[in-house]
Amino acid sequence: MWTTESLWFEVGIVSIIFAVGNMTMGHFEEQTPKIRRIGKYLFILLLICGISMVFGRTTAMTALSTFIIPLLYVHGYYLPKKKGINGLTGEPKSKYYDFRGWDKNIFSK
Repeated sequence: MWTTESLWFEVGIVSIIFAVGNMTMGHFEEQTPKIRRIGKYLFILLLICGISMVFGRTTAMTALSTFIIPLLYVHGYYLPKKKGINGLTGEPKSKYYDFRGWDKNIFSK
């Protein structure tokens, strides 16, 4: 009855990663347009499913796992050392908002 031989496995894994990411880290994307967030999800989903179809599931899951490398670089080195922003909390908020190019006065709208 339960099988993982279809692309639904990849869809499930990518969807779980994005769901957990949005629940835990979504407040860092508060001013990102919704269409961009949806587009990012669809792009990653199509990329992983395409890799899985062409090269196999092992290659697709390896490719998905390699996304951790830039995440660690950005949050562990680039933000704290180069920009002075805490990679885990996004503080100070004014520097984080400047880095993202967002309006700092969120109540002006």
